Amino acid sequence: MLQQTQVTTVIPYYNKWLRRFPDFASVARASQNDVLHGWQGLGYYNRARNLHAASKIVQDRHRGIFPGDIAAIRKLPGIGRYTANAVATFAFHQPVPIVETNTARLLARLFDMRAPIDSAIGREKLWESAAQVVPSRNAARFNSALIDLGALVCLADRPKCNVCPVKKFCRAKNPEALPIKKSRPRTKRLIETHAFVTNNGRVLLEQSSARWHGMWILPPLKLDGLRPSSSRQRPAYKFVFPFTHHRVTLRIFHQGPPKIDNRSQRWFSIRRIESVPIPSPHRRAIVDLLSARPATRSHRRRSSEW
Repeated sequence: MLQQTQVTTVIPYYNKWLRRFPDFASVARASQNDVLHGWQGLGYYNRARNLHAASKIVQDRHRGIFPGDIAAIRKLPGIGRYTANAVATFAFHQPVPIVETNTARLLARLFDMRAPIDSAIGREKLWESAAQVVPSRNAARFNSALIDLGALVCLADRPKCNVCPVKKFCRAKNPEALPIKKSRPRTKRLIETHAFVTNNGRVLLEQSSARWHGMWILPPLKLDGLRPSSSRQRPAYKFVFPFTHHRVTLRIFHQGPPKIDNRSQRWFSIRRIESVPIPSPHRRAIVDLLSARPATRSHRRRSSEW
């Protein structure tokens, strides 16, 4: 949950998740629909799908006990080098390095790294540097201290060098200029048009096969006979949100009930819509439209919420 999402945002989701899924067995037994519903609001839903798949493997191949061997951990869906090493050091007290946002910034300054930290060469240098400093004993405490040092002292904009406990070891002459990163890709602007269709206390949704794979969204327009009734028709709802390197304008139009011949579309009772896994932008649109709030609105939200 902490990948791409802030700690303060995660805590209530984490507690709610554990109440619903207290162990690997409960996640493995659940349907993907239930797992996605439990994850909604955190965004990057492939993490939830990977967690679901990993739980099944832990349950089936490891008798419900998470493996302590890094090689076995890395074989689980969605687990890369950082996650595997973080679990190994914090759960199993193994003396292995970890590199995440805070430690990457700290190590880049400590070793005065000139390679972009988001390049292949830069990432490898970070891991080599982290391996150099990790102790053979108390590695979990040491790694935790590195994270806190990066988060609280070695700040991105204004590093507190005057109170840094490792200042005398730092090779950076201009810490504010580090770490070096590759230039970011330009933000692309997208417009996505969807239909809001209700009938007899039900709302029509379509299971996404693209960005929100497996989740339920408002049906895209110009598909399966759904299209604005007039080119001059104004959207009933407009919502702007960031998504990775995109800025998406969600435009929603009122539509009459269509003839459904698309197997990915289903009617859902409005009274039970809360139990359906729906991405935050579409859920917010549904709630606003059902409650007859002002017709057109535009918002900006952090991408981590999607």
